[in-house]
Amino acid sequence: MASDVKVPDKFYFKIGEVSIIADVPSYVLRFWESEFSAIRPKRTSSGQRLYRKKDVELILKIKQLLYDKKFTIQGAKNYLKGKPLKNALSADKNILQEIHDELNQIRDLL
Repeated sequence: MASDVKVPDKFYFKIGEVSIIADVPSYVLRFWESEFSAIRPKRTSSGQRLYRKKDVELILKIKQLLYDKKFTIQGAKNYLKGKPLKNALSADKNILQEIHDELNQIRDLL
């Protein structure tokens, strides 16, 4: 899980290093950079991205939200901004009800 990853104690990380740390391809990092305004890597004079430690930690958090908790991009944005999740509890209840109904159908088949 993303929270288990230890970020090395460095000032800057190249995109390849962040890709290895977060275990996602570099094109995913570039996409997330376009979607999440909080990810703002510095640029060298040659245009190379240099991520700060806080950027890497945020990337790991985003990965956890998207991959582990199955958030949408918009849901992850809202979560990171501190906005409450709309209908999160009712969505969980609906999913549980669907699972319950399916299990009852399987039981009836047996």
